[in-house]
Order: sequence, then structure tokens, then C-alpha cells
Amino acid sequence: MDCAVTGDVDLTKLDKFDVNLFELLYAPSENKTKVDLKDIDEAKEWLEVSKTSNKLTNPMVQLFDKLKTIKENYGASPEDIGIDKDELYLMAIKHKNIDEHSVSVGGRVYSALPIAQTANERVQDYIDNHVKDAPSGFDLQEQIAKNRKKIQEKLNMPDEAWDTYAGQIKYAITSGEQLAEIIDIPQSLIDDIQRVVGVFRMRISPYYASLIIPGEVNDPILIQSVPTGDMVDNRGINIEPVASDHSPARLIDQFYPRVLTIKATNMCAMFCTYCLRLDHISDKDWVSSKNTYEEALNYIRGNTAVRDVLITGGDALALSNKRLEYLFEELDKIPHVKIKRIGSRIPIMTPQRIDDQFLEICAKSNAIKPLRFVTQINTVQEITPEVHDAFKRLSKVTSAILNQAVLLRGVNDTQNKMWKLSELLQESYIRPYYLFNCSFRNPEFGHLRVPISIGRELVESMYGNIAGDAIPRYLATAGGKIPLHRDNVAQINEGGDYILRKPWSGEEVPYPDMSMEEYNKPQSFDKYIQE
Repeated sequence: MDCAVTGDVDLTKLDKFDVNLFELLYAPSENKTKVDLKDIDEAKEWLEVSKTSNKLTNPMVQLFDKLKTIKENYGASPEDIGIDKDELYLMAIKHKNIDEHSVSVGGRVYSALPIAQTANERVQDYIDNHVKDAPSGFDLQEQIAKNRKKIQEKLNMPDEAWDTYAGQIKYAITSGEQLAEIIDIPQSLIDDIQRVVGVFRMRISPYYASLIIPGEVNDPILIQSVPTGDMVDNRGINIEPVASDHSPARLIDQFYPRVLTIKATNMCAMFCTYCLRLDHISDKDWVSSKNTYEEALNYIRGNTAVRDVLITGGDALALSNKRLEYLFEELDKIPHVKIKRIGSRIPIMTPQRIDDQFLEICAKSNAIKPLRFVTQINTVQEITPEVHDAFKRLSKVTSAILNQAVLLRGVNDTQNKMWKLSELLQESYIRPYYLFNCSFRNPEFGHLRVPISIGRELVESMYGNIAGDAIPRYLATAGGKIPLHRDNVAQINEGGDYILRKPWSGEEVPYPDMSMEEYNKPQSFDKYIQE
């Protein structure tokens, strides 16, 4: 580049991005066209503002961005439209001197703005179409309100019952005939539901049923709550019940030395059509006696390696507040138990369960040792104002709320659905923690499974496009939780340096590794000990 300029210009202050930008602006052009006077006037106006503005960088960014646009559209250099090169050099230096982090105007115009534009283009389809492709419970409030009114009329269910967990369970939908009164379903589905409920139980709370959108053949709520003939037709020889070979004591599942689960009940507010614990959900509900719980607690008391205990089921919140308080208190008394977790999907199916008494119990226990709440939301259609409010209140009395979604065909297996789910979870005070590939253990719900490659693409599409802590870890359950993320190491060069691949763009970038020789040298403070 010709850098022979006069005056007070110090070219050493230009960085490589400035150099690249000036090379672009002054590169020879074979096909020049006449520049529109409006564009010329706009560029010169930004130049004058840049000269008189002593503390703002934006006018200079606008100036150089306009000159770059003129070059790209007309092939014309700044000199072609009457702007002096020396003045532009001075503006570039001025920009860098003003910016707190010494960012150059070339860095912004030549590099950052195009990168931002490319990034915006990657998410534009999501921004434009997420309401259509993945409507949330907030987006569907008008229809849900109509559904609620119809359901209450058909079930003769008063508002007082709707607003309580007990009322939701009392009026739960348990047959195809009941469901047909609420939503328009064909007789063949009613018949299939009846075939299934002869083998597996069905229960849908009126609240959750109100989330089903009429006319949506494969509605995500319908898929998760209403059994189809596939559940019977797909039956084969199941693998043994989950954790049957990892249950060292009554009610206990233990895959890891420091973490275990208490399966405190088989009760649920709803029987999900993809439930990993189908074999544990027997013909009727049960709650263990205190003597039975003592067997589980005694195992924990005697196993000092255990520090993290998850209370689940079934669904832990199907237990009474009194029973949950007892379990929390007993765990809080065990010195080596440092973390408690409670697993429940009930706040999604019956958010009315999160009452003041339960919140007080959580607050009391969380003040002694951290209490984490683990839930399962699979679609944004499940996130309504009621659910949002329930988790907002829970967030004030627990140390964390984590979501463990299941990847399900037709429910959340597209980019827009999964991106929106992750973002809306965050907005509802919930961290997207795990995304499980739907289990292979139960052939009954094989029709809901999604190929691992699809799951990988969905999760990896999030990197660089949504917030990092909104991205769940993709796992399979196979004798424990096994990560399924694809390796983003493209190659390892001779000498140990890595070539990494950005999952959102496919771009490969060098990444110098720390050598083992350097790693094994004495640490920083070792020399003081040696002295």
C-alpha cells in the first residue's frame, strides 16, 4: 500500500485491520460506475462530523463504513469522490486514540461489522419464524384460555378446583372418551387409547390438556400426554427396568460414587408417553412407609462417599409437603450429604402444586444445605405465565433450577424449537442443563426417538448463536449419563498444536496447545520455596 503521506500522520499507529481497510478502499478497480450524489454527500457529511466530534467514535465508523459501501457498489475510492487520504488516516488514528480499548476503525468496519452481519444472518430465520414454528404458552394464551373454559364446562370443574393441585388430580382425564369431549379426535384414536390404557395408565391434568391446540395433528402436548397404538404395537422384550442392576438398597439407584437417587414414590400427575420408568409405574399409586424410607436413608448414612442425593419417583412433588419436609430434614442431618435435589415435572403439568407451604419448606432446607430443583420441560408450549411464575418463586428458595429435556420426535427436534426452548427456559429462571436422547430401553416409545446425529446438529447449532449457558449438554442414558457431543478437534499438528472447528460456521482455527515440557516445569511459586 502507498503510505507516503504528509503532516502529523504516524502510520505506526495503524493496526493490521486499518491497513486492510485502506487497501480495500484504495484498491484499483476495473469497472467503476458513477457514484450517486446522495452517497457522496452522506460520506462527506460524516467526515465533517468526525472532524468536529472529539469524544465519539460512531461518526468515524459511519464514515468508513459508507466509504467501504461506495467502494463495493461503485468501485470508487475516497479520492474519486473528493475525500483526501491524509484526512482519512488522521480519522483512523483519532478513532483508535478515543476508544477505551484502542480498537481501530478498521477493526470495526473491516472485521467486526461484517462478522456481526454474518451472525445476524445466521439467526434471522429464528427471529422471523420462532413464533410460528415454536409457539410458547405465552404466545398461545388466547387459545389456552378458550380451551380452559371448554374443559371446565365439559368436566363441570369449578374455578376453585382448577386452582389447586388436588383439584387438578381429582378431575384428571383418564380415558379416550373423556378426551374426546374436550378435543376433536377420531374414533380410531379413541379406540387405540383404550387399547393402551388396558396396559399402561393414562392421566392428564385439565390444566395440561388446556395447552393442546385444536387442529394441530402432531401437537407437542398431545404427543407427550396421549398414548397411541404404537405403545402397544411396539411392545417387545424390554431390557430390565432402569437401574435394576444399580440398586444397592431399597428405593436407591446409584450409578456414581458421590451421587444417588431415592425413588420416593411411583406417583405422577401425568403418565408421559415416553417415560423412562414405565416399568416402575405399576397399576396403582403407592407411597412408601417411613420404615421403607429409613432403609434408603440408612444406606446413605452408612455410605460416607455420597454427597449429593436426588429425591425423585415417579414424581417427587406427588408426595405431600409433610413427607418431603421429613426427607429434607433427615438428609440435612447427615454430615456427608452436602447437596439435595428434588426431581419433578409436576410444576409443568400442574403449576398449582407450588404452594406457599412447599416454598417455605424449600427455603428452610436450602438455608441449611443447597437444595436444587430439577425439572423437565420439553417444549416452549409448556412454558405459560403460570409455569413462569411458579419457577420464579422457586428460584427464590432454591440454589438452582435445572432442566433435563428429552429429545422427542415432533416435539422439539428442529432448530427453532430447540433454540427457543433453551432461551425461554433461561427467561423462566431455569438453566438448560441436559438434553437426553430418548431412551432405547423401552420399545413402547421407539416411535418418539430421534437419531443421535440430529441431536448433535441441534445442540451444536446453538454455539455462537445463543448464550453459552443456555446450551444443554447432550447425553444418552446407558448405565449412566454419557455425553454425545461431536469432537470439534479437526486435527492435531506435529508439535501438538490443535486445529479447532467452530461448530456454528465450520471455520477451522489454530489453537496452540500447552506443551507437556512447559506444563511439567516448576510452578510460579516453587522458586520461592527453593530459595
